[in-house]
Amino acid sequence: MAISTGSKVIRTAVFISGTGSNLKSLIKFSKLKISPISINLIVSNNTKSKGLKYANIFKIKKKIFTFKNKTDEKKILVELKKNKIDLICLAGFMKILSKTFIKNFKGRILNIHPSLLPKFKGLNTHERAINKKEKYSGCTVHFVNSKLDSGKIILQKKVKIKKSDTPKTLAKRILSQEHRLYPKAILKVFNL
Repeated sequence: MAISTGSKVIRTAVFISGTGSNLKSLIKFSKLKISPISINLIVSNNTKSKGLKYANIFKIKKKIFTFKNKTDEKKILVELKKNKIDLICLAGFMKILSKTFIKNFKGRILNIHPSLLPKFKGLNTHERAINKKEKYSGCTVHFVNSKLDSGKIILQKKVKIKKSDTPKTLAKRILSQEHRLYPKAILKVFNL
């Protein structure tokens, strides 16, 4: 499922909860000539998210919503409309969006997940892959639908699991692949 850009830049919001390393790689990608996106808004559910510093560094508008109640999602939708956002990239965002929210952005929300979906949906993916004695893990960029980590897969990257791997070492190797995969998936979505 490709999204047509015409020739305009796709105004994008990135949703984060943690360190923002995927956000940083998306910002760098957005500055390249080949990139169809501009990052116009950073949304976080975590006031202590280290990734919020990139909003200051790159002068991008940021908003923090606690997601303690339904009105927060409504406020986010208002904010997204106000900023003319066309695409949402979830990048380590640790909240599940409601069906209503997803419907408002149907086919325009992407997520990156640290496993080879459909295996290991949800949390603790590296630990689970190692415990199941998998030979490979990796990462997946997919469209978001109302079922957790179940949307149409855009791209995947395999990473071999070493005998010596711990969840931490595997996570580190997969994360470096995530930084490469997300931009490639965006280019694929926009047929570039």
